Amino acid sequence: MPPTAWAVLGLLSFPGERTGYELKKWADASLRFFYWSPAISQIYAELRRLEALGYATSRRSGPEEPRTKRRYAISEAGRDALAGWADSPEAAGPAVLKHPLVLRIWLGHLAAPERLRALVEEHLARTEVQLGQVRAALAQAADNAEWAHPRIALRWSELRELAELELARAMLADLDRLTPPRKGDPDNHDGWPGPG
Repeated sequence: MPPTAWAVLGLLSFPGERTGYELKKWADASLRFFYWSPAISQIYAELRRLEALGYATSRRSGPEEPRTKRRYAISEAGRDALAGWADSPEAAGPAVLKHPLVLRIWLGHLAAPERLRALVEEHLARTEVQLGQVRAALAQAADNAEWAHPRIALRWSELRELAELELARAMLADLDRLTPPRKGDPDNHDGWPGPG
């Protein structure tokens, strides 16, 4: 199964039944800080996969609810499979970093210096907001004994956001130290470690 399926199954591993919408809200409040938050359509696709594998069960709500809802829960087989995956030495792989800002800085020779600074400053502002959201999630999880391990992941997320702020500030300082090329200087790419 793909990692996203394991993540959805992991959301189901906590006590209670949840709708796909509730799982999406929970992913937005926790998973997105250190993995990613799948789209609602992907959550439902993974729920169908998990149910077909016997890893999850579902039931429709009764007439007491104004709108019919399908609630999902992890099965014993799903809990066993998830525990095996979480405990497997192969479960963790290398982190994949796709940082759009760093890619644009890498291509900074094609952009105006003031625009690059603005991009980094916008990233700093977004990261400050994200840090506040992580801290709010940590506060919400503080008194729940079942959230001991998710709290560790959220604490890691808080430290990552703090590191991201430090890295972005260092990037601004690096941009400030760049000497703009003088008019008439030919482009010189000698020494660039490009393809051989």
